[in-house]
Amino acid sequence: MIHSMTAFASARGASGPWNWAWELRSVNARGLDLRLRVPDWLEGLEAGLRADLGKALNRGSVTLSLKLTRLDDSGQVQINARVLSDVLAAMAQVEDAAMEQGVTLAPSNASDVLQLRGVLDTGPTDVDPAPLVKELRALLQTLLTDFLSMRASEGAALAEILGTQIDTIETLTTQAAALAEDRSAAMEDTLRANLTRVMENVADTDPDRVAQELALIAVKADVTEEIDRLRAHVTAARELMQSAGPVGRKLDFLMQEFNREANTLCSKSQNRDLTNVGLELKAVIDQMREQVQNVE
Repeated sequence: MIHSMTAFASARGASGPWNWAWELRSVNARGLDLRLRVPDWLEGLEAGLRADLGKALNRGSVTLSLKLTRLDDSGQVQINARVLSDVLAAMAQVEDAAMEQGVTLAPSNASDVLQLRGVLDTGPTDVDPAPLVKELRALLQTLLTDFLSMRASEGAALAEILGTQIDTIETLTTQAAALAEDRSAAMEDTLRANLTRVMENVADTDPDRVAQELALIAVKADVTEEIDRLRAHVTAARELMQSAGPVGRKLDFLMQEFNREANTLCSKSQNRDLTNVGLELKAVIDQMREQVQNVE
């Protein structure tokens, strides 16, 4: 079953004095690239999350962020007054230095300040983070379920597109085979006519050498192998689409093979209609290659 590398999931909730907000997103990548943004005072959380994500995912540039805020006894968000004071003082110092240099800075707002490290999410020194780390790792599983569900849903839509493109490649390959067969008869007549003309106008012509050259021309123009390989690649692509596990890299390699055969077909065609079919093949293969880049 095809899975897309592009997906997004988010979740919000609360646990005791803590409010939390998850965001998990991914885009296509050659391998698995995990980028985590979590409070650093929660010892062991990042390593645990990496392990959990590594078991569930195979490819993609994946970003997981966790925003954690603590409410005080009145239910209000707890702000670290010392850190906030230091941040505001530093901002004032930067603005003064900019004014001395004649540089105008865009004004900051409260939202910008609250997002700075330590203003909201500085962990308490009197609380054991282990229970919270355990709970957060458990909560990640629900987020992962939604995330993987979106990957599967996107993958189903992607599989439908790829299936249509494979059908188109198969149809064009069949057309190319028919055109190549029709071209063979015409080429044979042309070669015979050329051979007769050469034999009539050139003295002391070696018939064996002429026959060898004509045979070489015929071999170079033969596209039977290319068409056979294209058909084999179509079969392989359909099998990959039905196989379990990540198939993106294998499909990506197969697209290179598709493109190689289409290029060779065009270079050997010596026929306008066959060349046009080869160019259509290249266009569809290129479109399919772009879609394959998103397959896990």
